[in-house]
Formats: sequence, C-alpha cells, structure tokens
Amino acid sequence: MTFRVHLGATIFARSLAFAFLAQAQSHARAPHGFSILSGVFAYGFLLQIAAVIHWSRKRPDSFWLWIIIIGGFIGALAYFLIEGPDFRALQRSLKGPGRRRRIRMLQAIILDNPSAGNYEELGELLLEEKRYAEARAAYDQALAARTDSIDPFYRRALALFELREYEAAARDLAHVTAVDPKYDYSNAFCLYARSLARLGKTADASTAFDTLVQRSHSASTLYEAAAFFAEHGREAEARELVQRIAAREMTMPSYQKRRDRVWLRKAKALDRKLRRTA
Repeated sequence: MTFRVHLGATIFARSLAFAFLAQAQSHARAPHGFSILSGVFAYGFLLQIAAVIHWSRKRPDSFWLWIIIIGGFIGALAYFLIEGPDFRALQRSLKGPGRRRRIRMLQAIILDNPSAGNYEELGELLLEEKRYAEARAAYDQALAARTDSIDPFYRRALALFELREYEAAARDLAHVTAVDPKYDYSNAFCLYARSLARLGKTADASTAFDTLVQRSHSASTLYEAAAFFAEHGREAEARELVQRIAAREMTMPSYQKRRDRVWLRKAKALDRKLRRTA
C-alpha cells in the first residue's frame, strides 16, 4: 500500500472519529438546538458531489471513489485534502499577471534593444499565454538575428503546430531532430511525426512513429504513436503500446501519475475502443 493510501486512510479514520465525538458532545450540550456540525453533515452531500465530479475529471486512484461514497462528508474532505489541490495549475495561474507584465516590459525593451535573446524570452512567454501568432512572430525576429540554437526553431514549431501551419512546423522540427533526435525528451520528434500525419504523409509519419517508440517511453509519446497506429490499421501495435503505458503506470510514483494523468486517461480510453473493435 502506497504512502498516499496510508495518509488518506489515516486522515479519513481520525477525522471520522473526531466528527462522531464532536457531534456527540454537541448533542449532549444542546439536544434540541441547532448544531453547526450537524448542519455541515446534513449538507455534506454537496461536498460529496463536488468530490465525485473532481474525481471523474482527474481520475486519481480508484479507491478514492469508495472513500468519497462511503465516507460521506469526511471522505470527500479527506479526498480534497490529498488529491484536490492542483499546485502546478495554481502556480501557473498565480504567475499569469507577472508573466503578462513581463511581456509588456519586453515589448517596450525591444524597441530600444531588439536582441535575439529578448525576442526569444518574449516568444516563450507568449507561448505560455497561448498567444501563438505573436509567439511565432517573436521567434521569426529571433531567428532572423541568429540561428546557432535549435530551441527557437522548436518553440516556433510549437506555435506553428497550434496555428495549423503543419508544413512550416515540420520544416523547423526536421531541423531540430536532425541536430538532436531526443530534444525535449523526444517531444520534438513526436511533434514532427504528428506534423507529418497532419500533412497526409502517412508513410513518412509511420516511419517516424516507429522510430519514436524505440527511443521514448513517456506516456504522451507512446499514446500519440498508439493513436496513429489505431487510426491507420495497426491495431495490434496500438494495443501493445497502450499495454506498455498501463504497465508503466503501475510503477509510476504519485507525482508522475498526477503529471501524466491526461495521457493515462487517453490511453485507457483508446484501450477500451480497441477492445470493442477487436
């Protein structure tokens, strides 16, 4: 049993014991009066509903669903204390105003100092803000000044892919992967294969995905390869890849499961689809 299971069970058990004790004391003191604790328990089903909705979207470990259902208000509270906070998303949200201030500052600085470094920093911040057209323009300016680094090519390709300019994205990614095939933990090569697929270059994309699954073991790249194989009549290979993802999930530490939960959910959905069509 993992540390999180122990922690969740301990919080649940102690909170439940405390709640029963507090409720008993409140009834003893005011048997006919209104108790705040009683009110909390009476409307605790609202917290249960919120916890079930959160669980269905985030899909953490299955045992939490039983704790929420059986444990009532205390079970839902224990779930939110352990699984609820998404600190990475919260951190991104908190950084948003500062990031936008920095964008405005860089846009002013560039008027006097249009260096490649300033344009690269501006492009990266615009990517984080999902302002893809502006990010591409910033990287165009950076690459007009110097081309000795592959990172601006990769970052520009990310913006181009989101703008559905797959031909231009594939060109940048071909350059990046020629220099370093495993750049950004093989995410660059994965995006290159996806760009080829979007362009309808199925044979080239198939070759690229075949190479990718030999180099990378991350849930995101394996899922993208499995989805491509399933779409192009290679169901057996797609099933093998989703099984690899499932096997990796069993040994993943908790933080990695939270980080990759989107890809793990997609892999499970693809596995169910492949089973139905088998």
